[in-house]
Amino acid sequence: MSATVAPPGREEKHDHASTLGTSLRFAAAGLVWGSSFLFIKVALDGVSFGQVAWSRAVLGALALVVVFAISRRKLPRKPIVWAHFTVLALLFAVFPYLLFAWAEQYVSSGLASIYNATTPIMTAIFATLVFRVEKLSRSQIAGVTVGIFGVLVIIAPWQAGDISGTLLGQLACLGAALCYGAAMSYQRRFVAPYKIAGVTSATMNIGIAAVVYLLLTPLIAVGPVNLTLPVVASLLALGVLGTGMAYVWNYRVLAEWGPTRTSTVTYITPVIGVILGIAVLKETLSWHEPVGAALVILGVLLTQGRLRWLTGKARTL
Repeated sequence: MSATVAPPGREEKHDHASTLGTSLRFAAAGLVWGSSFLFIKVALDGVSFGQVAWSRAVLGALALVVVFAISRRKLPRKPIVWAHFTVLALLFAVFPYLLFAWAEQYVSSGLASIYNATTPIMTAIFATLVFRVEKLSRSQIAGVTVGIFGVLVIIAPWQAGDISGTLLGQLACLGAALCYGAAMSYQRRFVAPYKIAGVTSATMNIGIAAVVYLLLTPLIAVGPVNLTLPVVASLLALGVLGTGMAYVWNYRVLAEWGPTRTSTVTYITPVIGVILGIAVLKETLSWHEPVGAALVILGVLLTQGRLRWLTGKARTL
């Protein structure tokens, strides 16, 4: 059989198109995830926080099931894999979705997006201290320390006279980020060795979470609703895009770029979240919130090895 030779320039054009497509998927995932905090805030005008989380998981699962069916992949059969994904569903979707939705009743969407940016720091803590899948270098320890200090600056304990709703909302956001960090570390320790495809992983993760939410319907999703156009649009965007398609895009980028470069989406989401909160919802930031956010991002850069503490070279993105 003779080899087929591509016309001159065709291969270069294909590579360019592939690179452009990956970049667009990366940007789309960052934009949608950064917008999710705005969608939650708008949706809370018409439904309860439990209904927001319920809709997010169920709509996201429906979108992922469609993609999964089109891709014609198969689900794993080993019971242990399903057990691990049940834990992941609780840590990755059930608990954090409820916590963020509850928190945004008391904190701004921009502030919630800033706390979400602490996820890589939480991941490093869990990966090292709990699941022991990696050992932190001195630079990474410095990054975790700077990140924690940044969180304290955001919380501004010098302003808190008592345990107010705002403080509890911020703690709920931190709890959600802790869940994400635990989920990512758990995935690396117990799920990654099975080498399950990205679309399958996303479908199982959100699908199991949706089943849990359906079982909890009488407890969290029953109550009065006011389904205005902005509320419905926000729920659809949060579920179908933010919890469905964005995961597919992110896994495609992960396959092309690898985990280190893909994780830089962490820097996009808080910027988008804050900008949309100010532009659309007329939210305001106190001076300590962007200062703390800058410290958190610095901590993330150190933790992910993109900077070195005082000496050494940064990792190439």
